[in-house]
Amino acid sequence: MSNNQADILSVALDALDELKARNVSTMDVRNITSVADHMVIASGTSSRHVKALADNVVVRAKEAGFMPVGVEGERGAEWILVDLGDVIIHVMQPSTREFYDLERLWRNPDHHPDRSQEEG
Repeated sequence: MSNNQADILSVALDALDELKARNVSTMDVRNITSVADHMVIASGTSSRHVKALADNVVVRAKEAGFMPVGVEGERGAEWILVDLGDVIIHVMQPSTREFYDLERLWRNPDHHPDRSQEEG
């Protein structure tokens, strides 16, 4: 992991911790996808908390000199994705997180859609 990746990952995790994100999970996905090197999944207690967490990640990233590539899902705030390039942050309400179960998807490469296409 380069210093730049470690720095942005650390900034994102600190921003989530600062506003008391729940159940924060970090995954190294370099061997699964070329989209990003790390995925971070965190829960907020309500749509307002989810939005505040995602906003704080964006603010802290910018303060540290990292410009977010994009932010998706702010309107409903059930699931907000913050794309920081090598690190992608998913902030979700618990029910949404349970429904989509991203941890299982990204931790089980044999069942990942990209992998099944490569093998076929």
